[in-house]
Amino acid sequence: MKKTHIVMLVAIALAISALLLLSADFSTYDTIQSARNKQGKFVHLIASLDKQSPIEYDPATNPNYLSFTAVDSLGGSTKVVYHNTKPAELEHSERVVLKGKMQGEVFECKEILLKCPSKYKDDKEQLKKNVTNE
Repeated sequence: MKKTHIVMLVAIALAISALLLLSADFSTYDTIQSARNKQGKFVHLIASLDKQSPIEYDPATNPNYLSFTAVDSLGGSTKVVYHNTKPAELEHSERVVLKGKMQGEVFECKEILLKCPSKYKDDKEQLKKNVTNE
C-alpha cells in the first residue's frame, strides 16, 4: 500500500471520529441557579410546573406565546417563556425538561419535553389479575 493511501485512510478515520464527537450531545441537566450562572448558554433544566402561579396562554391573541413558572428540585424558580404552542397535558405532567437559555431572570425556552411517570407505574390490581390468571 502506498504512503498516500495510508495517510488518506487515517485522515478519513480522523474526520469520521471528529464528526461523531461533534454530533454527540454532552449536555447535562442544570438547576435554575446554575442556568442563571450560565447566562445566554444553551442548557437543559428539569423542573416541575408551579401550580400556584398562573399559566399565560391565549391562543386567540397569540398562539405562539406561553409563559409559566418552573420550580426545580432545589426550590429555585424562574419564569419560563416559550414561543410556540402550548404542549398538551402540560398542567398534568409531573416534570418538564426545558431546553433553552437564561436571559436575565427569564428562561427563554426552545423546546419542552413532558415527563409523566404515571404512565410507567404498575397497576397493582391488573398485575394481581394477570398473575392469578396464569
